[in-house]
Amino acid sequence: MAFNDPISEMLTKVRNAKDAQHRYVDLRSSKMILQILEIMKRYGFVENYLVNDELKKIRVFLRYNKNRKSVINGLRRESKPGLRKYIGYQEIPNIMNGMGLAVLTSSKGVLDGETARNLKVGGEILCTIW
Repeated sequence: MAFNDPISEMLTKVRNAKDAQHRYVDLRSSKMILQILEIMKRYGFVENYLVNDELKKIRVFLRYNKNRKSVINGLRRESKPGLRKYIGYQEIPNIMNGMGLAVLTSSKGVLDGETARNLKVGGEILCTIW
């Protein structure tokens, strides 16, 4: 089944997998999704991911604490294909008092909110993760 919004599909699959306490989830591969996953890995929301170029798939290993509770509490798609949301660097939200992160695209590439604020660049806010 073809989807028009691969980022929403990725967020939904990760959300469903963490709710079902799966060890990993398989996603379709794209450059944008890889960049979002790299940010999630850097901030400790996922353990790791493996890219299979032949099948064009990414296997994302989810991260859990000792009590088997997911590190990810929530994922939300902010800018949708039907309604894009663009913000300046002063309007980048502080998610859960710094415990979460905002992911946005800018002229410098896909960035987390903190890095975009430091570089003083705004852009399209893709999603928030907490």
